[in-house]
Amino acid sequence: MEFVNTFWALVPPIVAIVLALITKETYSSLFIGIVVGALLLAGFDPIETVNTIISGSFIPAGGTEEDALTTGLVPALSENAGIFVFLVMLGVFVALVNSSGASAAFGRWAARHVKSRLGSQLATFVMGVLIFVDDYFNCLTVGSVMRPVTDAKRLSRAKLSYLIDATAAPVCMIAPVSSWAAAVSGVAGDLGVDGIQLFISAIPFNFYSLLTLVFVVAITVIGFDYGPMAKSELAAIRDGELGSLGNDKEVENSRANLFDMIIPILVLIAFCIIGMLYVGGFFGADTSGCTDYAGDFIGAFGNTDAFVGLPWGGIIALVLTVIYLVARRVVGFREAMGCIPKGFQAMISPIIILTLAVSLKTTLNALGAADYVHDLMYAASEGLYNMLPAVIFLVACVLAFASGTSWGTFGILIPIVTAIFPSDSALLYIGISACCAGAVCGDHCSPISD
Repeated sequence: MEFVNTFWALVPPIVAIVLALITKETYSSLFIGIVVGALLLAGFDPIETVNTIISGSFIPAGGTEEDALTTGLVPALSENAGIFVFLVMLGVFVALVNSSGASAAFGRWAARHVKSRLGSQLATFVMGVLIFVDDYFNCLTVGSVMRPVTDAKRLSRAKLSYLIDATAAPVCMIAPVSSWAAAVSGVAGDLGVDGIQLFISAIPFNFYSLLTLVFVVAITVIGFDYGPMAKSELAAIRDGELGSLGNDKEVENSRANLFDMIIPILVLIAFCIIGMLYVGGFFGADTSGCTDYAGDFIGAFGNTDAFVGLPWGGIIALVLTVIYLVARRVVGFREAMGCIPKGFQAMISPIIILTLAVSLKTTLNALGAADYVHDLMYAASEGLYNMLPAVIFLVACVLAFASGTSWGTFGILIPIVTAIFPSDSALLYIGISACCAGAVCGDHCSPISD
C-alpha cells in the first residue's frame, strides 16, 4: 500500500475539513473523507473500497494478524456502542423532563432569580465547571438544564453552545477526577509511567485550558462578541431569533415544580459518578476483575471506562426518574414510555456524526497517520529540543483538528513525548501539558469534531 505512512495519510481529513468549511454540512463532508481514505487504502479497487467503508481489516507492514487495524462504519458503531447508549439515555431523560413540564417550571424559577443575560451566562459557566466528570456528560446536561434559563434572557443558541463547549473539555482536562484524566493516565500508564501523577503535574502548564476558562469569563463580563457570534447575539436580542433547531418547545404543567428538574439531574450526576467508580474498581472487582483500586477514588477514575460507566449510571438514573415523575403524577406511565422514541430521535444527529468521525479516525490509523507524524516529530526533536513543547502543541492542534478527536491525539503523541523526554525532566510535564492543550485546542476548532 503505497499511500500508507506518507503525507497521503493526512489527505482524507484535509478533504473532510475543507468540504465542511465550504459547504457548512458535516455528514457529507465526513463521509467523503472516509471514501477518500478507503480509496487510498484499497488502492482504488472499487470492491475493496466498499469493504473498507463498511468493515475492513488491515495488517500494518511488518505486523501480524494480532496487529490488524479495523476500519469502517460497522466497527465504529460497535466500538462506541457504550457512548451511543448513553446518548440515547440522555435524550430520553431530556424528553422525559421536558414532557413533564419540569423544564418549563425550572425556566420560570430561573427567570425570577437570574436577573440578567450576564447572570444566565455566568450560571452556565459555573454549572459547566461543576460537572467536570466527562465532557459528553457536561455538554448534554448543562445544555438541557440551562436552555430554559438562557432562552428567557434571549441568549442565542450559538452563544450557549460556545459557553458549554468552551467550558466542558478544558475543565475536564484540568480535573484529576475525570474521564479525560483517565484517558491520559491510561495511555501513559501503558508506557510504564505513573499516569495520574504525570497528569496532575502537567495541569499547571496546560495554559490553553486554563486561559480558555479565563477567556469565557472575560468576554461574558465585558459583553464582547465578534464575528458570526455577534450577529447571532444581535438577532437574539433585537428580534428574539435564538437560532433554535426546533423540537424543543417546552410543556406547561401546573403540577410540575422546580424539584422535578433538580432531583432527576442530581440523581443522574450521582449515579454516573458511582457508575464510573464501580467500573474502575472502587467498590471491589471491576468489570475486568481488577481489585487494585478498591477504595482508591482517584485510582478508580484512572482505571475506569467512561463508555461503560456512564451507561451504567444513566440507566439507573433514568429508571428512578421515571418512577419519581410517575409517582408525582406530573407525567403518566404511557407518556413516559412515549419519551423513549422521542429521545432516540433527538440523538440521531450526534450518533451519525460520532459514527462518521470515529470511522474517519480508524481510516487514518490504518493509513499510518500516527507513524507519519511520529517520524516528523522525531526528526524535529534533534534540532528543536528546547522548543519541542511548542512543536508538540502545534502538532497536537493539527492532529486533533484533522481527526476531530482529542483522545485519538493523546494515543498518538503521548508515547512520543514520554520517549523523547527523560522521566526526571521538567520538560516531560511541559510536553504532556502541550500535548493535552493542543489536543483540546484542535478539537475545539475542528468542524468535524465529535
